[in-house]
Amino acid sequence: MPTDYTQSEELAALYRRAFAEYKSQALWNLRSLEDPAAEDALVVARRLRLDGDMPARALAEEIERACGATH
Repeated sequence: MPTDYTQSEELAALYRRAFAEYKSQALWNLRSLEDPAAEDALVVARRLRLDGDMPARALAEEIERACGATH
């Protein structure tokens, strides 16, 4: 199994991690998608920033980097 993720695989892994760790805290009103697009991941990142704790904010930054988002 290759250890290198493609950008979309990395994004999907971060997206799934966000739901696994923060579903009840920050993402309770969102539905997890099987194959999230960058726009979907950015919605999750925003919710993590607004309703999450400091580790959630760090995860949001990882998601944004994976999406190529700039502030």
